[in-house]
Amino acid sequence: MKKKIALVTGGLSGEAEISYNSAITVSSHTDKEKFDLYRIDINTEGWWYEPVVGEKSAVDKSDFTVMDQGQKIHFDAILLCIHGTPGEDGKLQGYFDMLKLPYTSCDAATSALTFNKRFTVAVAAFAGIHVAKSMHIFKYNPVTAAGILEKLQLPLFVKPNNGGSSLGISRVDQAADLGAALEKAFKEDDQILVEEFISGKEFTIGVFKSKGVTTVLPITEIKTENLFFDFEAKYHGKSKEITPANISETMRAQLADAAKRVYEVLNCRGVVRIDFIYNEEEGQPYMLEVNTVPGQSAASIIPQQVRTLGWDLTDFYTAIIEEALK
Repeated sequence: MKKKIALVTGGLSGEAEISYNSAITVSSHTDKEKFDLYRIDINTEGWWYEPVVGEKSAVDKSDFTVMDQGQKIHFDAILLCIHGTPGEDGKLQGYFDMLKLPYTSCDAATSALTFNKRFTVAVAAFAGIHVAKSMHIFKYNPVTAAGILEKLQLPLFVKPNNGGSSLGISRVDQAADLGAALEKAFKEDDQILVEEFISGKEFTIGVFKSKGVTTVLPITEIKTENLFFDFEAKYHGKSKEITPANISETMRAQLADAAKRVYEVLNCRGVVRIDFIYNEEEGQPYMLEVNTVPGQSAASIIPQQVRTLGWDLTDFYTAIIEEALK
């Protein structure tokens, strides 16, 4: 009998648009011979089951079931495709844990931790992984630009501490621009992270687990005509993504080892994407952040890396679902 899988998309943040794009790719590459797929859209107006034919209907939140053609559908697993809250920050994971429903992402604790950029780098640093020097600033206890510059050296990156898709991030090269960057980041979040700039090449690496084996996907180098890999660079064609990266075997091995260590140290599950800067002067990769529900749209990096590995996307999503089901 085919397993019933809920493809959960949407979300309550500005990343919902990206979630819908990812859901298109995932849905079109889910093996319909093995799985019955049901699309669930969680948005600001409610939780909705959207059948292929017929009107949408509300999800029963008491047990996460839906009615389909007069039949109550109980799901075998959740295929999470929400970027941002509540699908990437641990909220839905905790809910599904309470219902004893398996899902394809990291667990509630890891999701909540990695959604907080400062906590992520702190835990990674504690495990011996290189990270940038940074400050964690709260809106209720503001720090002046001068106070930041007493502790950190320009250039700086100022970013919302929670969230993704590079929303609200600024690169600051001049002290006079720091105040505006702080204000921009605080519009997205009540906490912000200010990091020292690390010179080097930027890479992003997918990692997933299947049948107990942790696999590091082919490494992608990010090149952009913008100052950094911001929202416009990610989603509006202002970047060049080279997969596999044209790098030495030594650098490749260092980056792959660092990515696998991050995955294991943070107790990740499913597929995650980890961003790094490789400082060539030091010969060291520096971890930037961890994305526990990485983009899956047709042009996204994870599908690129999966294809470069020689996998069909349908086989990949089957492996991810089966890992959750077990």
